[in-house]
Amino acid sequence: MILLYDGSFEGFLSLVYEVYYEKLHVNAIVKKMPETLLFERFHEVFTDEAKARKVLEGIAKHFSKEQQRTICNIFLCDTKAHEMTLLEYIRIGFKNPKELRNITNPSLFYIQNLEKELLSLVHKMYGFTRFEELEDGTLYAKIETKFNIVPFLGDHFCKRLGNIPFIIHDIKRSLAFVKNDDLREIRSIASFDTPTYSEEESHFKALWKSFFKAAAIQSRYNPKLQQSWVPLLYRTYMSEFEV
Repeated sequence: MILLYDGSFEGFLSLVYEVYYEKLHVNAIVKKMPETLLFERFHEVFTDEAKARKVLEGIAKHFSKEQQRTICNIFLCDTKAHEMTLLEYIRIGFKNPKELRNITNPSLFYIQNLEKELLSLVHKMYGFTRFEELEDGTLYAKIETKFNIVPFLGDHFCKRLGNIPFIIHDIKRSLAFVKNDDLREIRSIASFDTPTYSEEESHFKALWKSFFKAAAIQSRYNPKLQQSWVPLLYRTYMSEFEV
């Protein structure tokens, strides 16, 4: 059977509920209708907050804090197929939590490596994220990353920037972490006008580029080594690499 859900975390938890209570045999989980179904049975799962809450309560009861974080982390790996392995992870955890340490299980091994890939990306973006000052003093950063790491970056920079308001805008997913005196939340952004930068922003950017250039040792310039440390993938919104 192929299950279709809306791609949200609540939708996935609703899916877990139906798999358990309706004893569904699942062959695949998709976010959009396949072009051809052939002879496969198809079932659409609708997001139900009550069902999602019941599954979440069960996870909180049977899984450790670390395992709960793993479930949330894997769901943020939205560009990789993860639903089937995550469903298997939850199934194993409800049946025998100790078995979740058994990485000889292909699903658990996949989960472990996928989480490592996510956390590696998060660590890199802590250093590669670049902010620009807007007209009202808010710091604004644009990112386009392989996985949805907006929650990680938001929490990190809340600690680093103190009371300074900021926005981290994931262009690819139309999401933004917004933090100011009264607000701290992740918003879905349908449309976004080009922001107005402060008068000093171009000056700050020029100074940063000048420092970046001055700190380099020309005789040891090695573009291949530099690219291994800061791949082209991360340079899109890094001001020191702008032409």
